[in-house]
Amino acid sequence: MERHVVHMDLDTFFVSVERKINPKLNGIPVLVGAAEGRGVVAACSYEARAYGIHSAMPMKMAKQLCPHATIIRGDHEAYTKHSDEVTEIIKETVPVYEKTSIDEFYMDLSGMDKFFGCYKLATELRARIMKETYLPISFALSANKTVSKIGTDQAKPNGQMQINFGNEKSFLAPLSIKKIPMVGNKTYELLRGMGIEKVKTVQDMPMELMQQVLGENGATIWRKANGIDNSPVEQYNERKSVSTEQTFEHDTTDASSLKNMIVSMTEKLAFQLREEQKLTSCITIKIRYSDFNTYTMQMRIPYTALDSILIEKAQELFTKLYNKRMMIRLIGIRCSHLIQGTYQFELFDDMTQQVQLYQAIDKLRRRYGSDAVIRAAGLDVKLRDFNPFNGRTVGRT
Repeated sequence: MERHVVHMDLDTFFVSVERKINPKLNGIPVLVGAAEGRGVVAACSYEARAYGIHSAMPMKMAKQLCPHATIIRGDHEAYTKHSDEVTEIIKETVPVYEKTSIDEFYMDLSGMDKFFGCYKLATELRARIMKETYLPISFALSANKTVSKIGTDQAKPNGQMQINFGNEKSFLAPLSIKKIPMVGNKTYELLRGMGIEKVKTVQDMPMELMQQVLGENGATIWRKANGIDNSPVEQYNERKSVSTEQTFEHDTTDASSLKNMIVSMTEKLAFQLREEQKLTSCITIKIRYSDFNTYTMQMRIPYTALDSILIEKAQELFTKLYNKRMMIRLIGIRCSHLIQGTYQFELFDDMTQQVQLYQAIDKLRRRYGSDAVIRAAGLDVKLRDFNPFNGRTVGRT
């Protein structure tokens, strides 16, 4: 059976939401991000791109390129609200969908062509989203996720297209190799050094040659360049929270060790959030005393997945909640009110250096394990094997 996979992407999403809120922003260069310090551009309008501006560019440079651009810090909650509205419309319309970011979706319409033309269904869905949310959105329909994603990029701004089954290679052939997912700046420079600029050049190469140069990633890039992608559209389920608890073998009042435990637990939760491309805006601390009475306290915070922020807030809550006269049996931490998002959200708050640091740390953790890089407090817990607690994690949701 032929697969029919749609990729939809909300065009310049943050800017589009700001323009919906304030129509005076229509038709002018708009930058979203932190304007002060070492802030960078989190998003920009097409009018701003005409001046050579792009996301992740230092805001200082962007202002030099386009001094008359309007700069907006950004509104996490507004973007999440509008993303949820689009998600609900998609959920009501298609049988299987995957939400890969706050503004990006895949849909598997395979088999629906017998009852309702897949391209017609996608067209009507796009029209409904634009009518009900007043947000521009583009899509492409093809046999797989890779070709559809590239097709959406070609259909922008605010357009749509279909790549018919069997035409994948001819569609991709004239495009820049940089259009292929997984080809970042370093890989692109390496391929350009080999004289590879267009996708067709890769299509004409033996897969083994790409594999020799780039390892297994080379084989994957070769398959994508040839329009081959069997990865499924994975049904999206919104996770509401992530949490972890630690029950101690022996009740304790050792505040210093408890705070170190909180550092270790929060650090791992933050890494989990980033791996799942989630941000939290609410952190909760739970304490269970030796008499089994349990108390919780929570705090709303700006959306984040950075350890430095979450650890500070977790320790602040623990200090307020902890009764030093009583032995503790269990502590727990929960991050809730999750939204789909990545480091891009942190760029609103002039945290570029921290973002770069965490990207490097997370890369090491993926390669060598989650304990490859940990804070000194977490190391203290690890070296003592959780003594005097000899605890264990008893819950994660």
